[in-house]
Amino acid sequence: MSELLVNSASCASAVCYLAAIAGSAYALFAIWAARGFVRASPPSPPGICPPITILKPLHGAEPSLYANLASFCNQDYAAPFQIVFGIADSADPAAAVVRRLVDEFPGRDLTLVANPRRHGSNAKVSNLINMQAEAQHEVLVIADSDIAVSNNYLTSVAASLGQPQVGLVTCLYRGIGSTGLWSHLAAAGIDYQFLPNVLVGLKLGLASPCFGSTIALTKTTLAKLRGLQSVADQLADDYGLGMATRRAGRKVAIPPFTVTHVCAERSLRELLLHEIRWARTIRAMDPVGFAGLAITYAVPLALIGLMLGGLTPAAVVVAAALGCRFALQAELNRLFQLRNAISWEMSLLGPIRDILSFVIFVVSFFGRRVEWRGNVYDVSADNTLTRYGEAES
Repeated sequence: MSELLVNSASCASAVCYLAAIAGSAYALFAIWAARGFVRASPPSPPGICPPITILKPLHGAEPSLYANLASFCNQDYAAPFQIVFGIADSADPAAAVVRRLVDEFPGRDLTLVANPRRHGSNAKVSNLINMQAEAQHEVLVIADSDIAVSNNYLTSVAASLGQPQVGLVTCLYRGIGSTGLWSHLAAAGIDYQFLPNVLVGLKLGLASPCFGSTIALTKTTLAKLRGLQSVADQLADDYGLGMATRRAGRKVAIPPFTVTHVCAERSLRELLLHEIRWARTIRAMDPVGFAGLAITYAVPLALIGLMLGGLTPAAVVVAAALGCRFALQAELNRLFQLRNAISWEMSLLGPIRDILSFVIFVVSFFGRRVEWRGNVYDVSADNTLTRYGEAES
């Protein structure tokens, strides 16, 4: 029996080493994919910029909310644009942030909608549906509240939306921490795992993403997709709109720039709940592709191989995994000008971040329950939500 266990451990160790080597090669390929994305030529600005309505669903006065929303008010855009903010409860503290924006940007067309009506399980989509009646312009840009953008954002999005056969525009995002260690760890997960994974998927033609960081489309296109009501019960409403656009024969464009996702996790619990929800969302949308992400965890796999099989080949494999991981982080820092306030420390903590992400990856396979904005939901295999109850405080 002991010999059988030793042989099994040796086989498992060899599998982990091979997977770690594949993950190291993956990291090098991700560097190439990132360079190609950054070097791509952006679409030329449109001759006539269309008026735009930005829809901003809000829930609570999260850290950096004012700065995030102000970045949308500060757009240098050659046409009128309107921003509609939405809350479900008039007592929501986000309302005070919007009133401050109204006072400090008197020249901007800013509207606040407070409406508790629910149209499905997804509270954010219900909020957006309630806001739609105030949208004055044909072009809609939907962006999450934790996103910050540069002042040429609308011009770049309009340029991409105006390209032939494009029905929807979305944007890649990078992370920045705002509230201490846990938020910086969350940002590192976005920058050094999510971002390269998407870039590789796009390069290989395996990814069909659409992100809540930006969803730009026309009212006409949205009506052809059966409106926001079509995703009112889906957890990944952004992914649902992207897939519906592609099924309708239109392209989803991803212009060669990133916006900023401001991470506000204040504890390990918040970090775990947020990232488990993300992981289970991706698993619900693409279970095979999600399982394939296992090879991207080269450092944890190499360490597991070390624990199972001893030191003989481990030193080389672990060193290769660490070297490729640090090389990828350094190149992403350079290409995307990542602005993590403790980026040097995050680089040193990169392997710890990889181990944490691997644990979350494994845990995400055990159950479909997620916590989101104070509620607990069960996520079905078709990405639909069923409210289970309120989250524990």
